[in-house]
Amino acid sequence: MKKIALALLVASVSLMAADGAAAYKKCVSCHGAKAEKKALNKSEIINTWDAAKIEESLKGYKAGTRNVHGMGALMKGQVAAYDDATIKAVAEYITTLK
Repeated sequence: MKKIALALLVASVSLMAADGAAAYKKCVSCHGAKAEKKALNKSEIINTWDAAKIEESLKGYKAGTRNVHGMGALMKGQVAAYDDATIKAVAEYITTLK
């Protein structure tokens, strides 16, 4: 039974990473494949942030309460379709891009 539980845990972590990677694809053109770019030469380089900071920022953009460097409207459109699980998956995925 423990082996089955462990296998399910590993599978769910793998799916979460895959979902984060898939969702991040729309971010690549501005933030870079490794999240190493300043988006439109305005943002910070986000691959240096921890997952909590990324998640908080994405939720703020989605809610329309964050507007750093005038990017609020653009980012709100980018994350509008993300649910909380997708935001978390993207945030965790970005932390792997070093």
